[in-house]
Amino acid sequence: MYSGSITDIRGILVGHAQDGAARTGCTAVLCPAGATAGVDVRGAAPGTRETDLLSSENTVQQVHGVMLCGGSAFGLAAADGAMRYLEEQGAGFDVGVARVPIVPAAVLFDLGVGDAHIRPDAAMGYEACANATVTPPWQGRRGAGCGATVGKAFGQEFAMPGGIGTASVTLGDTTVAAIVAVNAVGDVVDHRTGQIVAGARHPDGQWFDTAGTLLAGAQPQARAGANTTIGVVATNALLTKAQTNRLATCAQDGIAMAIRPAHLPMDGDTLFALSTGETRCEFALLCTAAAEAVARAIFNAVQA
Repeated sequence: MYSGSITDIRGILVGHAQDGAARTGCTAVLCPAGATAGVDVRGAAPGTRETDLLSSENTVQQVHGVMLCGGSAFGLAAADGAMRYLEEQGAGFDVGVARVPIVPAAVLFDLGVGDAHIRPDAAMGYEACANATVTPPWQGRRGAGCGATVGKAFGQEFAMPGGIGTASVTLGDTTVAAIVAVNAVGDVVDHRTGQIVAGARHPDGQWFDTAGTLLAGAQPQARAGANTTIGVVATNALLTKAQTNRLATCAQDGIAMAIRPAHLPMDGDTLFALSTGETRCEFALLCTAAAEAVARAIFNAVQA
């Protein structure tokens, strides 16, 4: 397991909520004081909320939290609970007559794992926020990773549990960290060695080697939208909104390093980026560390 957590960054809190029997949940990544934010949507079947707002040319510069959710598009309702919680804390974009918390969200598909009729809702989103602390969050089958699975290219019967993981990279007084819910069509590999550590597996325990098997001509069985890896990469370095969007783009390389294949038509891979603006660091280093932090978090998710 890699060390570190996204809560190593001052001002960021994380909380999980889940229904273990229904195998679904959500994870709140909160920054109540605000953080400059960006996003990169790389998968072809995403389920998201407030991603247009994060475009560099648009008005709002900061967000107050990000919700990572199971439940497919139904799970986006969890962000309503996060908005209510943050409003109660006095956090939000000041519009004169009220403060409006800005809470982008992304979902993964776990409806085929537990009870498809139970999904994250506003109450579960609120609970995740109420559980949020600066303590390193639980990893594995918690929160948004509760019903996650990996290695689904040839059918759910050959898949393995996924999960949620977190890790951080330190660059002097600057930290780059990630939290990722891993629910992929492809296999998860140790990006240091290329060895498969979770994925499609034969009944005798042997790996399919999803990428290799597909390249040999096998037809994938995973249904569109039934997958998706989602997460947040954050840094305490000072970034513009444009740079934060670029950080999210570079962080997607971490998904490609650790999941093979990734960013497929059946995936909705989405990464948000947050900057709390306390330190200064060479931007190229931050981008390199972002991909590494994401790859480490993915490894931790399936190991946990």
